[in-house]
Amino acid sequence: MATSIQNPPTTNPNPDPEDGDFSGKQMSFLEHLEELRQRLIRSAVSIFVGFIICFYFSDHIYGLLAKPLTDTLTKLHMANKLVYTNPVDPFNLYIKLSIVGGLFLASPYILLQLWLFISPGLYRHEKRYIWPFVLLTSGLFFTGGFFAYRFAFPAALTFLLEFGHRFSPMITIHEYWSLALTIIVGVGVVFELPVIILLLSIFGIVTPRFLVKNIRYAVIITAVVAAALAPTPDWTTLFMFWIPLVGLYIFSIGLSWLVYYRKRRKQRHAQA
Repeated sequence: MATSIQNPPTTNPNPDPEDGDFSGKQMSFLEHLEELRQRLIRSAVSIFVGFIICFYFSDHIYGLLAKPLTDTLTKLHMANKLVYTNPVDPFNLYIKLSIVGGLFLASPYILLQLWLFISPGLYRHEKRYIWPFVLLTSGLFFTGGFFAYRFAFPAALTFLLEFGHRFSPMITIHEYWSLALTIIVGVGVVFELPVIILLLSIFGIVTPRFLVKNIRYAVIITAVVAAALAPTPDWTTLFMFWIPLVGLYIFSIGLSWLVYYRKRRKQRHAQA
């Protein structure tokens, strides 16, 4: 009795450019957890190393952090030293400064670990975005922190101190630290908006047309975010926070257009 053997499937002469672009091996759930654990350990070690470095320079870091306030107090002819109410407050403050400084210092490496964790699920052409992702994310975070430190924060302090000119300020180091950290880190995080839109564009979730069509809603949302971040209710400070957010959104539209332009060009080359 003869048996028929099915012919093996032929190889596609024109394979999809995405075929075979999955890099990395298939991983089980436990292997994913182990990979996540390794990435978290490496990130924690990098933060600890950054903490040690920043603690060595903690006095200089505090001087830089206090400069917006001390300069403003000097300009208004007020006592320019902060106070503390507990003998351990300066030491605790330097520890907190070193932790946050270590986080800033290690942020590029932490972002690299984040990308390496998600990269096995990406196509090969998507993995080429690793260095633009790390550089853009770190650069925007530092830019946002610098913008808050250099421009937005001093303007807010000037408004607040001039408003209370009838009183003698007695600002504790922890009160000032809490305000400075909220503003500087908050603005640094908000400046990551182009990175979020860039990733959404890479994965095809948003398009430049969608972003342009909904720009009026983006203006309203950025105004709300700016009002939440601004430490003072005056319009000058509000606009100082709001205008850069609108500019970042417009910059994000340009990044999204660049992503889709590259996608269309690759499609034309594949069809040629």
